[in-house]
Amino acid sequence: MTIRIGTNPIGWSNDDLPSLGGDTPLATCLAEARQAGFEGIELGNKFPREPVALRAALAPSGLDLISGWYSASLLERDAEAEIAAMRPHLDLLKAMGCTVMVFAETSNAIHGDQGKPLSERPVLEADRWPEFGRRMTAVADAMLAEGVRLVYHHHMGTVVQSEADIEALMASTGPSVQLLLDTGHATWGGADPATLAAHYRERIGHVHTKDIRADIRARSDAEGWSFLDSVIAGVYTVPGDGSIDFVRVLKNLPGYSGWVVIEAEQDPARANPLRYATLGYRNLAGYLAEAGLR
Repeated sequence: MTIRIGTNPIGWSNDDLPSLGGDTPLATCLAEARQAGFEGIELGNKFPREPVALRAALAPSGLDLISGWYSASLLERDAEAEIAAMRPHLDLLKAMGCTVMVFAETSNAIHGDQGKPLSERPVLEADRWPEFGRRMTAVADAMLAEGVRLVYHHHMGTVVQSEADIEALMASTGPSVQLLLDTGHATWGGADPATLAAHYRERIGHVHTKDIRADIRARSDAEGWSFLDSVIAGVYTVPGDGSIDFVRVLKNLPGYSGWVVIEAEQDPARANPLRYATLGYRNLAGYLAEAGLR
């Protein structure tokens, strides 16, 4: 697979706060994603979860299914129980020809709680990382045997948010656990996404691109906003509309093959999804070309 540019429906309809874009039909999202230039899309809460129905929903747009988010609870259950819980999701991705699963630990996460500031996000004690890593590696090994790679999504408001968390995750897991590099979550979490790209290049299996509005991030940090309030205020945007140097990041991914996805959640009532999707696609395509990846 060469690099393909995809998107996530979160710019049209938000999974963490369904009232954002709640009235937007799935068909509108899919048609506009294709109009903007994208080749594929990740799952969202309005998508059918049965292969025949999902193929029928995607067919008019010609979009491929890229992957879909899975909320794990490995801090609370063992690998065998996690694999059983994820079975319907894994089988759907396999049926749709997906090669990666977007995976994140959410058993104690606060990113979906609008009433909690990000300062209250969970932090894993040092002595819990080895067992957490062993469980995740066992899950990833089992998934890989079925042809799907686990790509871990570090995320604000979760147990894997900071650069130190990412380092602990990668150190405590085996090679079957790959990293989903998210430029926006990395930057806001205090890491340099270009440095992460260089350091973990051989284990990066998926890429999410979103930009950061630095002024809104600074206000969120200073005033103790929740993740969702920050999103509503516009902390995230599409590549090229914020402060991240995407060419620098992408130049540190030589030989990367797979999807590069724009996942840039905003309030669609304030940020027209088609306009921002078109802007993001154009900018990202240019950055990939400048970095020598397309």
